[in-house]
Amino acid sequence: MTQPPLTLRIRTAPAGAVVELAGELDHQTAPGVRAALPGLELLPGQQLVLDLGGVEFCDSSGITVLIAARNHALAAGAGIALAAVPEHVSRIFRVVGLDQVFPAHPTARAAEAAWRSTAS
Repeated sequence: MTQPPLTLRIRTAPAGAVVELAGELDHQTAPGVRAALPGLELLPGQQLVLDLGGVEFCDSSGITVLIAARNHALAAGAGIALAAVPEHVSRIFRVVGLDQVFPAHPTARAAEAAWRSTAS
């Protein structure tokens, strides 16, 4: 049985980069996400949004790449937020304490709205 590929789509919003992930974020696909991080243009005060609405599975390698994304954003002087985190992934985040590290929003638009209210 073959693993469904992870799709990664990057778009730019007024708040900063939005990375939409769909599929399995695991040891096979996480390196591709990590490789995309240096290409994300983030300015100080912006926000990187990771839209996880399409993530079907996330293992420790996926968690590691999310932390790498956080480090990339913070190094650029930007913030980071998660959007549309599926319940099965959110449960893992709560168990390992990532719910205390990443602000989460129901949608990428909600994350942008929260950024606007803190940027004002």
